[in-house]
Amino acid sequence: MKISEVSEKTNISIHTLRYYEKEGLLLNIRRNVSGQRIFDQTDIEWLTWIKRLKSTGMPLAEIKTFAKLRLAGTNTLHDRKLLLLTHKVNLEREIERLNDELEIVRYKINAYDEKILDLE
Repeated sequence: MKISEVSEKTNISIHTLRYYEKEGLLLNIRRNVSGQRIFDQTDIEWLTWIKRLKSTGMPLAEIKTFAKLRLAGTNTLHDRKLLLLTHKVNLEREIERLNDELEIVRYKINAYDEKILDLE
């Protein structure tokens, strides 16, 4: 697949795809005789995983580390798992923090509801 097709399929801009390659998130992207990038289904799946990791707040530096470990093969499975376990703990902490913040917002909404009822 050409980069434009990958961009359309993944909803990742061409600029971002090039940036990912430059930064080492996309490794071993093949090129045709004209020098154009050629992507396959494995690349699409990896890009989907990158998007998921990003959406959970994983820093690009950690995703880059994960990419290098992935490229190194199955002997890095333990290291990849540890990276994800650390990220999971961070996510759980952030979810807990956000739930606490949500409770404060709910409390304030309820307080406003009571004041509005008193005015009616």
